[in-house]
Amino acid sequence: MREIQGLLARVFDVALVIASAALASRIRYADWERHEFVAPFVMLTAACVLVLFPAFGVYDSWRGRAKRMLSGRVALAWLVAQACALMAMFSLREIDYVSRLWFVYWSAMSGALLIGSRLAAYAVLAHLRHGGINLHRVAVVGAGPHCDAILRRIEAAPATGFRVAAVYVPHPERSKVTLPETAAAVRPFYDLDAFVRHVRRDDLHEVWLALPLSEERTILRVVAMFRDDLVNIRFMPDVRSLALFESGGVIDLLGVPAINLVASPLSPGGLMAKEIFDRIFAACALIGLAPLLVAIAVAVKLSSPGPVLFKQRRKGADGRVFTIYKFRSMRMHVEEAGVLHQAVRRDPRVTKLGAFLRRTSLDELPQFFNVLRGDMSVVGPRPHALEHDDLYRKIVTGYIHRYRIKPGITGWAQINGYRGETDRIEKMERRVAHDLYYLGNWSFGLDMRIIAATVVKGFIHSNAY
Repeated sequence: MREIQGLLARVFDVALVIASAALASRIRYADWERHEFVAPFVMLTAACVLVLFPAFGVYDSWRGRAKRMLSGRVALAWLVAQACALMAMFSLREIDYVSRLWFVYWSAMSGALLIGSRLAAYAVLAHLRHGGINLHRVAVVGAGPHCDAILRRIEAAPATGFRVAAVYVPHPERSKVTLPETAAAVRPFYDLDAFVRHVRRDDLHEVWLALPLSEERTILRVVAMFRDDLVNIRFMPDVRSLALFESGGVIDLLGVPAINLVASPLSPGGLMAKEIFDRIFAACALIGLAPLLVAIAVAVKLSSPGPVLFKQRRKGADGRVFTIYKFRSMRMHVEEAGVLHQAVRRDPRVTKLGAFLRRTSLDELPQFFNVLRGDMSVVGPRPHALEHDDLYRKIVTGYIHRYRIKPGITGWAQINGYRGETDRIEKMERRVAHDLYYLGNWSFGLDMRIIAATVVKGFIHSNAY
């Protein structure tokens, strides 16, 4: 049944892509028959969709997972599919026949339909699950705050279709379980044999082990009891006291599952998707902003003696040092060795043109070259000067973990107002807290939200001087 659903979903996506191309042609062209040359491009893109969408996990089960993340995953997969088709058309020297306005119409409509159709389907499923249809009944093993938190999450998300049907408390004398209101009729079990009989008799689908790592004996007993049953057993260990990021997740390391306690919270697939998006976005930005870049370069050269670009060594992912590019905004001066003075309000070193560039963040535009080279990302924690890294890593908790991923041109801290001079340690602490939040909650949708906020409000800020 699942294979049939996956096949139907693929056919439906291809149909949406082709239908939106036809609709875009109707809008763009008065005579569709005179523009049949777009058909090979559409078919090529549809083929890329069939190949790439499964690789991005678009057709995986998203029960209980964030739909915002699904939307971001679909958007990214669609962009990559189009980019692959564009490169193929370019290599065949057929790209000149494609109307840019038609392409924009088609891209926007297809992306909206691909995402909207899924959100609509999940809205229907959520309605059905609220009504008691398409449910997964869950038996939970555990007690204490961690188990209570999981039970509350189940109660707070009825649209996922998970329902608590039984709870087994391994050590009632040491800890208790607090059942939510919707599960008040669920009787806690204190005997494992009775719990297992209940799970089998009621044909429950899932057993969740909400236990600390110290409960190895209980975990082994429960798993052994269900070794001959077709029951999904999921281990949700309580590692909050150990893990730096809640979303660290489980990875496969040398064929062995490993839980990331202190490591990059982004999965290899997430890092790859972010890398592909960064390169495509940076290339498009540099092409689109080329006239502005040339104009600013000429203005900087005429405004004061010195080079057009300011170059400085900064740390990237995993602490690797790279050279960052900016448009020069200050007059040429010499800094004392090992000492770096941040720009302050009405800094005499800043030129008039430089003040405008810094206030509007236009001086940061050359960093798209850093993104294209792979040194930076479009979105991520902002990199600081090496001297500041040496200072703050010793006095700000978690500072060094900002470099678990590539630094960004813009970031969660920047759109929330934490940019510019850090004249007080509290400012840096709040900036680092926002950076760590971004790492722990990263999704493609969050990146899109940050980029949109940067475009809308992030270019001009009172702290940028």
